[in-house]
Amino acid sequence: MTNGPGAGIPAVSTAILAMSRHLEVRDVLKTIVASARELLDAEYAALGVPDDHGGFAQFVVDGVSAEQWKAIGPLPRQHGILAAMLHSATPERLADVREDPRFGGWPDAHPDISDFLGHPIADGDEILGALFLANKRCPEPRPARPHGCRFTEDDERLLGILAQHAAIALTNARLYERSRELTIAGERARLAHELHDAVSQKLFSLRLTAQAATALVDRDPARAKDELHQVTALAAEAADELRAAVIELRPAALDEDGLVATLRSQVQVLDRAHSARVTFAAQGVRALPSAQEEAMLRVAQEALHNALRHSGATRVEVTLGRAGQGARLRVADDGRGFDTGAVRRAGRHLGLVSMHDRAGGVGGTLTVESEPGKGTAVEMEVPGG
Repeated sequence: MTNGPGAGIPAVSTAILAMSRHLEVRDVLKTIVASARELLDAEYAALGVPDDHGGFAQFVVDGVSAEQWKAIGPLPRQHGILAAMLHSATPERLADVREDPRFGGWPDAHPDISDFLGHPIADGDEILGALFLANKRCPEPRPARPHGCRFTEDDERLLGILAQHAAIALTNARLYERSRELTIAGERARLAHELHDAVSQKLFSLRLTAQAATALVDRDPARAKDELHQVTALAAEAADELRAAVIELRPAALDEDGLVATLRSQVQVLDRAHSARVTFAAQGVRALPSAQEEAMLRVAQEALHNALRHSGATRVEVTLGRAGQGARLRVADDGRGFDTGAVRRAGRHLGLVSMHDRAGGVGGTLTVESEPGKGTAVEMEVPGG
């Protein structure tokens, strides 16, 4: 690979586009490292994100096998050249890192490196991490070049450009994850409100019905028996409400089981918890980027909430299918429906704004079809990875 001034521009553009496709911090870090290694034709690349205790909160490598990485052992500390880049925000380009007075050695299983190029990743005065490369690939065998091929000034310039854009990508990914944390907190607050509205009301009714049964047990045993049957029914409804809420509070299943299995599980619980018939069908769905799967799950939950709590539906159908490289979700009910224009004019959104934001945030689209007396269908499509 020739990294002259002209040849590097399309390569940098490709690397920047690759970084911008990801929202998860870990995915962004991996893409930065792989892009830098390919861009500058190095054998090894790594990126360390420092913690506040002299170590690294995250450390990503490229060019080292999983077996090698396991054999190397614990993550490195912030010392030597790594510490210099993190503390002074100064690039480092060395013909042989082993000859630098700051070099402190490495574990036995560590690959042997010589030529070295490192660059801090900074957002203003904040150093987000350090990106470094080792062992520039040689056109002839390395033994004929004991000091490697050596990184050039052009290499340093290109890595600097990449580091600037890496800072933007990493900052955006952190903001996305923070936003998702706030969204999850909002979901929990919504569920707490639902529990108060649904379960608390049922428990209050349960208490009153039990009191009525107690008052009737001596003078009207037959009516008391009817009241006790009602107690049983109310208790079962309260338990179902709690079970449905607990399922919504467990998004970890999405990471463990994937979107199809998670949706199927939640639909099964909601089908048991509500009088409406709730069904799920999926066909040909590929695994999606995690951000898209989470957005689809949240939209499905919001649409199901509206259908089961507000529409008076007797049947709700959830379908998930393949759409090109992506997927299409549809939640349709036979409930009372609504005038979408009137809802917007009245300022009542039924979660529509949130659902549109979730879809748009992952490059997807969302449509809502509804008419009074004709049910509602919410459809979301995402492009895939």
